[in-house]
Amino acid sequence: MVRSLMSMLVFAGLAACAVTPPAEPPPPLIERAKFFGNPTKINGRISPDGRWLSWIAPRDGVLNVWVAPVDNPAQARPLTTEKLRPIRSSFWSPDSRMLLFVNDKGGDENFLLYGVDVASGEQRSFTPFEKTRVEVLNISRKVKDRILIGVNNRDPRWHDVYSLNLQSAQLTLVQRNEGYSAFVSDDDLNLHLAEKPRNDGGVNYHRIRNGQIEPTPVAEVAMEDSQTTGPLGFTADGKTMYWADSRGRDTAALVAQDVASGQTRVLAQDPRADIGSALYDPKTGRVQAYALNYLKHEYVALDDPAMAADLAYLQGAVRGGFAVSSRNDADDKWLLTVDRVTEPLATWLYERQTRRLTPLFVARPELEGAPLVQMVPHEIRSRDGLTLVSYLSLPKAVDPTGSGKALRPVPMVLFVHGGPWARDDFGYHSYHQWLANRGYAVLSVNFRGSTGFGKKFTSAGDLQWGRTMHDDLLDAVDWAVKSGVTTRDKVAIMGGSYGGYAALAGVAFTPTTFACGVDIVGPSNLFTLLNTIPPYWEAFKEQMYRRVGNPTTAAGQALLKERSPLNSADKIVRPLLIGQGANDPRVNVAESDQIVAAMAAKNIPVTYVLFPDEGHGFARPVNNIAFNAVTENFLASCLGGRAEPIGNTLKASTAQVKHGAEFAAGLKAAIEAK
Repeated sequence: MVRSLMSMLVFAGLAACAVTPPAEPPPPLIERAKFFGNPTKINGRISPDGRWLSWIAPRDGVLNVWVAPVDNPAQARPLTTEKLRPIRSSFWSPDSRMLLFVNDKGGDENFLLYGVDVASGEQRSFTPFEKTRVEVLNISRKVKDRILIGVNNRDPRWHDVYSLNLQSAQLTLVQRNEGYSAFVSDDDLNLHLAEKPRNDGGVNYHRIRNGQIEPTPVAEVAMEDSQTTGPLGFTADGKTMYWADSRGRDTAALVAQDVASGQTRVLAQDPRADIGSALYDPKTGRVQAYALNYLKHEYVALDDPAMAADLAYLQGAVRGGFAVSSRNDADDKWLLTVDRVTEPLATWLYERQTRRLTPLFVARPELEGAPLVQMVPHEIRSRDGLTLVSYLSLPKAVDPTGSGKALRPVPMVLFVHGGPWARDDFGYHSYHQWLANRGYAVLSVNFRGSTGFGKKFTSAGDLQWGRTMHDDLLDAVDWAVKSGVTTRDKVAIMGGSYGGYAALAGVAFTPTTFACGVDIVGPSNLFTLLNTIPPYWEAFKEQMYRRVGNPTTAAGQALLKERSPLNSADKIVRPLLIGQGANDPRVNVAESDQIVAAMAAKNIPVTYVLFPDEGHGFARPVNNIAFNAVTENFLASCLGGRAEPIGNTLKASTAQVKHGAEFAAGLKAAIEAK
């Protein structure tokens, strides 16, 4: 017994003396322009006839649309000549003769529709209107000469439905919109349903017959289901309609409805996550597989043996995750977006008949071979028992194997997503990679109110801005400290849109929790936020009131006042950096102006960078690089990480430092050099 005890003591002593493996030296600093400059090629699409590839790539330093024969990508040529505002996505006309795209001016989100002819290169504007936002409603694989679009030039609140002839550019009114939030059409471009917002935040669906909207709804969706229920599309014969549907359950199921009888059947559901997207047969419109995204994105085949075989093959042949981004009409060619997390995103061609996989291009080849880090999913428990799906990236120096466990604590950036009705995902993430390379742990948390995890989880965020939604972020910080990821005094909070609000709430409502904050286009005053929402959000307004706070009631006014960081600006004691676009239609520039003025009046340090040619976020790479140059030097002085000097990034951008240059490291010198 004594010998056994002695053996245990010796073993325990050896274990106690075991030395934690030393952290690796930090990897080389990766230039921030490699993360945030123009990508080489993105948004790959295959034409419906399978003859052409298209993508977005720089032309004279600005992102434009390019095209190439599918069998000879080296013969690529640019089709558009945008000189200032980058084109960020494009899509094919159903007859494969034209590439279509939308673009705005200076970030005002008044997106207009353009098309460029593949053969001639001739470009035309299909919606030459002022103060108008165009929505593409349906591009059918059956109807080749026209598409359906929504145009709000008659009444900015509501989008009238038009049929657009792509050859003549003629717009024909299909449905005048008198208070409907959306319209649902089949593959023949016939309208079937009109979505009507309700006074309780829900929506009703009304059948459309012979151009007339019936007054009695055929489907009713309560507010609790409004983020998780909606039509997905029709089969080509118009006999079956698909829904994502959480009615009568928590997470959204994939549901098929017989149009004639109204009978429904559940095709798939998962208790962990909503099903909101699927793969459809291009010929029949029938669902072949659905996408499930809990910790990671995955495809699950239904009763289609060929699709099941293809997905099984790809899951074995493609190292890393993949998404099917484009398919031709014959369905013998797919484009895949391949995401390996520690490599830049890549686009591959998959030829189904021969199972041939051909890498086409990499979005950012300058990052190939760079010391990128792994992202690790974690399920964090909130103080009241919710599961918060979160993603952690650690610097290579403290996690050389990508295990998600740090050899020693490092400073951390809590990076909060926008929305808030959105979610963080697993995969390559430019901000995670950039910040991890600077020496920070990066944690992104799907706090309550995020979408994708069922209606209860989303609704748990109702009227909880700055309260239990913020508590979830604090609980995640506690988890990171207890897990040895970081120390309590070395955590920054950063994000855009709602994430910017979270940063402001963090430094205002919990003044000593975070070492500093970075707010990008975040609202500071919930009253003015709700009073300045774009007119085309009218259909969503009642739901916003019920989820954020109602400015028309006394109780709602009291709540909004309490939850507005502006009203607690005098409590801020930690460094704050704010970035804002002057033309932001969602979070008006006054949101940043107000809190900066309030802090300046109290002599509280704050640094404010304004971009006169941007909106809700920074689309122009020179502006994004400039703000991130300021950000990483700001974080370095706050958390002690590494930073690339600001250099001449301000000079190359439109950045205006409106206040507090002296509070951000290197910023005054960069302004003087400008």
